[in-house]
This record gives sequence, C-alpha cells and structure tokens, in this order.
Amino acid sequence: MERIVTDSTATQGPTQFTATSATPQPHRSAEEHGSLPPAPEPPPSTGRSVWIFAAVVAILLAAAIIVGIHARSTTESNLQSATRSAAIPTVSVVHPTGGSQAQDLVLPGNTQAFIDTSIYARTNGYVKQWFADIGQRVHQGELLATIETPELDQQLQQAQADLKSAQANQQLAVTTNVRWQALVAKHAVSVQEADQVASDLTAKQAATAAQEANVRRLEQMQSYERVVAPFDGIITARDTDVGSLIDAGSSAEPHELFHLDQISKLRIFVAVPEAYAAAVRNGEQVDITQDADPGHIIHGTVTRNSSAISQTSRTLNVEVDVNNPAGDLLPGAYVFVHMRLPGGGQNAVTVPSNTLIFRSAGLQVGVVRNGRAQLVPITIGHDFGNSVEVTSGLTPQDAVILDPSDSLVSGTPVEVGATNGPAQ
Repeated sequence: MERIVTDSTATQGPTQFTATSATPQPHRSAEEHGSLPPAPEPPPSTGRSVWIFAAVVAILLAAAIIVGIHARSTTESNLQSATRSAAIPTVSVVHPTGGSQAQDLVLPGNTQAFIDTSIYARTNGYVKQWFADIGQRVHQGELLATIETPELDQQLQQAQADLKSAQANQQLAVTTNVRWQALVAKHAVSVQEADQVASDLTAKQAATAAQEANVRRLEQMQSYERVVAPFDGIITARDTDVGSLIDAGSSAEPHELFHLDQISKLRIFVAVPEAYAAAVRNGEQVDITQDADPGHIIHGTVTRNSSAISQTSRTLNVEVDVNNPAGDLLPGAYVFVHMRLPGGGQNAVTVPSNTLIFRSAGLQVGVVRNGRAQLVPITIGHDFGNSVEVTSGLTPQDAVILDPSDSLVSGTPVEVGATNGPAQ
C-alpha cells in the first residue's frame, strides 16, 4: 500500500518526510515523478557581499604594495645616505704647539782623566821596593818606588874623581899662567910662550866644566832611583814588583811601572754630528748622566772643540770639562752629554712625527680646511724623535691630520673626529 508524502512547509525550513510504511520502497527518480522541484534562488544580498569582499581584498593588496614600495624606497635612500657617509673618511687632527723649545741633544761621551800619564824608570837597575798600589791616592812628590842602581853609583864615583883631577889641573894651570904673565912683563919670557900657558889654562877650565857636567848628569840619573808622583792623583795600574829588572834605555818600548790619573777634574770627548756643529758654543753649560745612576745629574762646561769636521765620521770633536772632587765619575766611563741647542725661531711649531707624509713631492702634512684635506709642504728644523720642529708651512691654528693614509690627496672631503690638543 503506497502513501504519498505531503510537503507541509514548502516555503520555510527543511522539507520533512514521514514514512508510514514499514516496507522499504525502491528509489524513484524525478522523471518517474513526472516533474522536478524548482531550484531555490539566492538571496539578493549574496552578490553584493562578494563584490565588497573583492574590493576590500584589492584595497588591502594595493596598500601592501604601496607600503612595500615605500619601505624599499626608504631603505634604498638610507643605504645611499650611509654609503655617501661612509665614503667620507673620519680623521683625527692635532693642533701644532706654538713656538719651539730648545732641543735636548743627547750624545754619548768618553770620560778621560784630566791628566793621564804612565810612569817609567829613567835609570837601569832593579826594583828595590814599591810603596803605592792600585786605587791609592798619592800627592805630588810622594815616593812610589825605589830602584837599586849599583853600576850608576860606581859611575858617579868615577866621575867625581875625574872632576877632582880636572880641578887640580886647572888650579895648577892658573898658578902657572900667573907666573908666566909676570915674566912677560919683565921680558924674561917670550909672549908666545906666555900665550901657550894661557891657552893651557883655558883647556884645563873646559875639562873641569865637562867633568862637573858629567857629575851633575850622573847625580840626576841617581835621583831617578826614587820614583815619585809627578802630580796629585790616583794609581790606576802597577806593573812592577820587587826585583824586577829595569832596562830604561835599550828597549824600544819602555816598561811601565805605574799609571797615574788625575780624577779631580775630567775631560769628556763628544762627537757632535755635523748638522748640529754650528750650534756648539764654548763656555756653554751641559748636563752629564750615566746608566749607573740615571737620576744623578753632573754639570760640565764646553771648553773647546776641534773646529774641524772629521772626514771619517762627519762629526765635530767637542771637549767638556767636569769638576769631579768627589770622584762621582771614573776615567773611561761611558756617559751621556745633554746639550741644549736653540730652537728654530718664533715662527716654528712642533707637531707629532706621525703626521708626516713622505712622498716624491717632498715632506708634507695633511691639514683640514673647510671640510677638505689639503697637503701642505713643510720644512723641518729639528727632529726630537716623537715630534719634529717645523720652521715653515704651519701655524698653531692649523688642524693637522694624524696618521694620514697613503691615498690621501688634496681636496678629499674628510670629517673631523677626535681633536688632540687645542691650538696655542
């Protein structure tokens, strides 16, 4: 038995079907029913929503595109600005120090005793005794050693005997001459015979004088048996001992007995380079230091110089005298002499050495003017090591570039970074 399903709510809500038969029925297509139900029409608001949604999406997409283009343009602009900024180097500058102080020229020097002598024997013999050793201070005329000279003693005795004989012969000749002169006055003898007697007297007088000279010579030689100090000083060497043979005359190089130095006053010889030779003045005060005691400053005076440049070393030999009563300096010591040389004048300035540019165009420095680097040629007066004296080309107001690069050229834009030292 078949029942027909009735659509009670065709216009609203879903269609409900109620099966009243417990027996399943086979499916029937719409054609079997003979008609199709009409398709529901979309509401009028659905198309409008689609267009609104599309418009919003388009606007958002356009906004995203615009924002992206703007961000890219801003990034490119910032990059160009940073590139331009990075292309301008930043430099550190320093202002020259106005004026130039005197230069402290430090040169090595060799110290020598003011009087330095070797003491030799002047007579032959043997060392009998010595009285002075190294390091001992002695005074002028003080006995240093005695030499035993037996041969010289005998020669002196012989010379003294010969002198007595000559004196006796001279006395006889004097008496004879007096007698003959009296006889000549009485015409008892000829004048010729009287002249011969007078001549014999003259010869006897000469022989006596010769013997006297010989005795004095030997006495002087005998005095050399006593070796004495020729001046006040200190014994720096003793090269003899008791019993040593002294051969004063036969050796080409005599044997030194003692070495004596006068250290109360010292000489210091300094080799001044030719570039500074014209600045050396006699009478100028200098300071002396030594590595053994760097804090102790000793004062000296430039007393003389050689007034000639050595062709070998191209230096001027300068002597500095130092009073050394306390013995602070020792002969032979290696010292440093500090000489004050005048500066380059009122227009000279001083700049650090790391501002210099060495090129084929000559010595230059970089100066910042109106935001650009300018290469300025300069003239060097004195080189102080870490700094140099510039006599022309710079003023205390110039901003000199520190550690300039090798590629720096005039007209290069630069940016000033750190500034070391104000202008003076």
